[in-house]
Amino acid sequence: MSAVDAPEGALDAVIDRVREDLAAEPGPVDVPRVSRALRREGRVLGAAAMLEITSRVRDHVSGLGPLQDLVGPGVTDVLVNGDGSVWVDGAEGLHRSPVHVAPEQARSLAVRLATLGGRRLDDAVPCADARLPGDIRFHGVLSPLSPTGALISLRLPSRRTMSLADLEAAGALPDPLPEVMRALVAARAAFVVTGGTGTGKTTLLGALLALVPESERIVVIEDAQELRIDHPHAVHLQSRHANSEGTGAVDLADLVRQSLRMRPDRLVLGECRGAEVRELLQALNTGHEGGCGTLHANTALDVPARLEALGALGGLDRQALAAQAASALEVVVHLGRPHGRRRIVELAVLERGNDGALRAVPALDLREDVVVTGPGWARLARRLGLTATPTAGPAGADRARGRHSARADDGAARPGADR
Repeated sequence: MSAVDAPEGALDAVIDRVREDLAAEPGPVDVPRVSRALRREGRVLGAAAMLEITSRVRDHVSGLGPLQDLVGPGVTDVLVNGDGSVWVDGAEGLHRSPVHVAPEQARSLAVRLATLGGRRLDDAVPCADARLPGDIRFHGVLSPLSPTGALISLRLPSRRTMSLADLEAAGALPDPLPEVMRALVAARAAFVVTGGTGTGKTTLLGALLALVPESERIVVIEDAQELRIDHPHAVHLQSRHANSEGTGAVDLADLVRQSLRMRPDRLVLGECRGAEVRELLQALNTGHEGGCGTLHANTALDVPARLEALGALGGLDRQALAAQAASALEVVVHLGRPHGRRRIVELAVLERGNDGALRAVPALDLREDVVVTGPGWARLARRLGLTATPTAGPAGADRARGRHSARADDGAARPGADR
């Protein structure tokens, strides 16, 4: 039997033998263990074939099984749908792969991956969220919640920590954003990176935190560790789910409170998604400058509404949230994927309006080929110590000024209108 040409049933038999062996004698899936399984099947392989089949068995027993070969440079997500189709997201955008997973195989894989991450996934608990070895984030859903079959979502960590220069070279930071981003970190302004799923929020935040002086201590709080920071003094805290008995949970709000006793110079919340926004805003209002985090939002102008919704989960009414957020957070950096390319598309500043409500005032709009300055630019420039008026090419400044009153002012007057 060749490792490449082995019938699926023969490979399945070897995998079953290896699992039996692991149950009797836990340990790594290595060549000696696979060799024993093959001998029980009455098969003998050469050295090269043995290494190859060991790798394949390891993928099925302790790896991603049929999805393993899809993991490669630039891949951020691998998704299995109920019909067995497998989709991959990466530098070229979301596309269908040639891999197909049978219904029973998908269910078995989902259950095994959940178990590998220390979570339960079965008919009684048909949804699970877990962190796998290699910092892979797993989410699985079984029928009947997914009528067509098991759903698997894998979020893969970047194999490379990208710097701000790398992002600039990749086109994620069109001019004049490199200078603005460096000034944002140097001025210790509190900011939030926003955008939809897969826009690169975590990657950008990690690149910005790498600019923090080495003399400063960064404390990062996350639900699942994703932020990779090229900094000598960054420490990470990670929340913990409750065990099967419903005890032992440590949520993000608890970790924010704990972090204040750890002498943070920069407090970072990897993703704000619930009631922990209350603790974060309180922390940033107690002298912890330069704090930051990420938030899901459709546009920069939608951020106040998102914060109000999260604040309500923490018991903050609209006025209390506005009072806390306006003094705790200063800048919104919004990411998008125009034409499939991840890049910064908006900058805004947060302030309280005449009615006391929190609002986002447009500062820069980069969704098109020109830089459009908004009414918040003057305030942002003063806060960051910038003096030059941003332009994008010979005609950029004139075109930006010509569209300013028609777009930026209108968007400020009617939050959420400029989408």
